[in-house]
Amino acid sequence: MYWNYLLIICIVAAVCCAVGFIKYVYFLSIGYGFAIAGGGICSFIIAMKNGWTEGILWLALLQMLLFIAYGARLSGFLLYREIKSASFQKATQTEIDGFKKLPIFVSAVIWIFVAILYTAQVSPMFFRYANGSKDYVLPVIGMIISVCGLILESIADKQKSAQKKKNPKAVAMEGLYRIVRCPNYFGEIVFWTGVFISGITTYLGIGQWLMAIIAYICIVYIMFNGAQRLEKRQMKRYGNDKVYKDYTNKTPIIIPFLPIYHLNKEV
Repeated sequence: MYWNYLLIICIVAAVCCAVGFIKYVYFLSIGYGFAIAGGGICSFIIAMKNGWTEGILWLALLQMLLFIAYGARLSGFLLYREIKSASFQKATQTEIDGFKKLPIFVSAVIWIFVAILYTAQVSPMFFRYANGSKDYVLPVIGMIISVCGLILESIADKQKSAQKKKNPKAVAMEGLYRIVRCPNYFGEIVFWTGVFISGITTYLGIGQWLMAIIAYICIVYIMFNGAQRLEKRQMKRYGNDKVYKDYTNKTPIIIPFLPIYHLNKEV
């Protein structure tokens, strides 16, 4: 199971997401991107040091770059939005004032939990090289799926920012948002679906399978939970707006073309 190496990756992830001690939401946002990038780099270094990438160095390099790109995009976008967008800062301040001063013990528990989760999320990459797998067809397919998810997230964030800049008080309904109300969350699911698929041919033993499956289930749950909380906030703000109601009643909330329109009871 390579617990010693997984522990090293976990420590790297913990250091990378320690920014959450400034504001606990950073554990799950800015620190999240840093941790995934750091975990990918650490996995690559461990694989190189042990000679596990012989014959497939190009694949290991591409997978590492994929995690770096993911982390840089996510943390870079969130940092830019945090620093440059006054309207976002104001909205965020209102939302998290009651939570940013968590007891240190609670923050530490969250920190440990997310570090373990982020380690599990990058584990498919690590297991592939630790197990000596030399196949590359499925990993390449998985990376293509992940790249599609990454592109989808990037376009969704750009479109939402543009629409919010044009009309800060309106819900984004144009572009990808015509098809699905949370295309960025859907892109996140697509990205991690690709990561999980890339390791299917290499998982050995119940421990590796459980780690990969639990990590994937967790990220899907987190995305649905995030969509549910977003919908709840929007319902409070726009619930009496007919245009908003019509939009939500005909546009799937997180999976395109899947007729799941609401994750909350309408108020």
